Amino acid sequence: MRLVLAMVMLTAALPVTAQIYQYTDAKGNPVYTDRPPLGVDANSIELRSINSVHNPAKQSQNQPAYATNSEMPEHTAPYTELQISGLPDAEALRANNGNFTLRVQITPPLANQHRLQLVVDGQAYGASSATTRLQVNNLARGEHRLAVQVLAGEQVLQSSDEQTLSVQRVHTGSPAFHTKPTPPAKP
Repeated sequence: MRLVLAMVMLTAALPVTAQIYQYTDAKGNPVYTDRPPLGVDANSIELRSINSVHNPAKQSQNQPAYATNSEMPEHTAPYTELQISGLPDAEALRANNGNFTLRVQITPPLANQHRLQLVVDGQAYGASSATTRLQVNNLARGEHRLAVQVLAGEQVLQSSDEQTLSVQRVHTGSPAFHTKPTPPAKP
């Protein structure tokens, strides 16, 4: 099996290393081929090496690049902006079932090896995510403290400021939810 795989790989590499020949046909047009024609004077062409440019991951202009999180100084935050956005300022958030979506503003964009973790009332909420939209499900009514953290594995790299949110849900004890008695049947 290894021999077959090696032969396939060598065969695939042959066109890359093949020699190129150039000659002029009967009409005076230049012809390029990988096989020298019989009975025609063909010149071997040396190809220049292909240019390639390494494109390193874009870094923020004011943020240094670190190969690993352990190289990053502890006093340096990897993100210049990290906050929850889209929450109501003065009024409560109306979510009758306690479900809503939060947006996270983060600059520079979240690195591939990092995840966002929502924190509700000081406790991790839900699974960490690589997206900047975080879903909240069945959050109890009342006031809650929300923040978001940037994680590298289990390590917290950075935390946003806490924001307070009041969730307004329908109170199921309300008389509007009680069943009305059926009127007595008329004789």
